[in-house]
Amino acid sequence: MNKDLTRVDPWSRLTQWTTARIATGRAGVSTPTSPLLAFNSDHALARDAIYTSLNVAGLKQSFQHAGFETLTVTSRARSRTEYLRRPDLGRLLEPTSAEALRRVQKPSPHLLTVVVADGLSALAPMTHALPLLDSLRGSLAEWVLDPIVLATEARVALGDEIGEIRGAEAVLVLIGERPGLKSPDSLGAYLTYRPRIGRMDSERNCVSNIRPEGLGYTEAAFRLVHLLDRARILGTTGVALKDNSDDMPNAPSKGILAEPV
Repeated sequence: MNKDLTRVDPWSRLTQWTTARIATGRAGVSTPTSPLLAFNSDHALARDAIYTSLNVAGLKQSFQHAGFETLTVTSRARSRTEYLRRPDLGRLLEPTSAEALRRVQKPSPHLLTVVVADGLSALAPMTHALPLLDSLRGSLAEWVLDPIVLATEARVALGDEIGEIRGAEAVLVLIGERPGLKSPDSLGAYLTYRPRIGRMDSERNCVSNIRPEGLGYTEAAFRLVHLLDRARILGTTGVALKDNSDDMPNAPSKGILAEPV
């Protein structure tokens, strides 16, 4: 007599190609115990990612050790709870932070300001921002890199005000994305050309899901450099700028088919 009551899903062989929650099987009309426990664990990790604070001191030390100058700012949201309930405050600089940015000398022209922000997952920038910048900076010969701005309780649009104050030609916001149940540490990169307060989301380009299990650092850096170059040629970002980096002959993923693990 077979004591295993779990019915294996015939599509379970597809799980070798993805970490997505598919083909979990059945035990009667319910989910088997093991996938259910995995779901609860993933849900807990996603909640932790949202409420974990950005380790600004540790991040600042890591960036400086890697040769990046840093500045720190915060939004007008005074706590994590207020940040989650008032997205509008996360898009505005706290006045003393704005004044501090104005006092720092601005290298120019062709200034690229990079903002590393907590967003909805502080785990993402703490894990992936520095490796991505390491992959990116060797390809920024046409740009002058501003000190890295570390921002807390921040939304994407906070980069518009930061970029405007710094007089940046472009601003790149590296921010924690909304956690998924299999991706609590996904980093997003939002590029805006000629940033200023009031820019719309349609005026940005986004490279998403940057992490080893998603879009790797080398490929993400290649796409961002391509977008930066095209933004300067076209004088804009957003819906007018299409990411056709896959068509480039030297694209990192060109002709490469991932092997199952």
